[in-house]
Amino acid sequence: MYKIIYMKADYEPWWQFEGWEEHIIEENVFEIKEEAEHYLIKTLQIFKEKYDHDASKKERFWAFWSDDEVGFCEACDEDIQTYHGIIWLDEKNQP
Repeated sequence: MYKIIYMKADYEPWWQFEGWEEHIIEENVFEIKEEAEHYLIKTLQIFKEKYDHDASKKERFWAFWSDDEVGFCEACDEDIQTYHGIIWLDEKNQP
């Protein structure tokens, strides 16, 4: 089984802080690896076109953001960046 997860949070998806699952916007499950890969490539292209910045780690985490998409953190008394994260999960790397 292959999963492609879209999450939106104030941190990059590779951190997977406790409760990160609460930030999941969409989860797509595939039985066939090629279908999952095709969906992933298409999704990454769309996000690269939509957001100004991107970064990746471990060939399974991607973060996208734009400088103007921030929220105010009352606890830290400053603006914090909003990140759109894509996560690739398969049998080898399930949480």
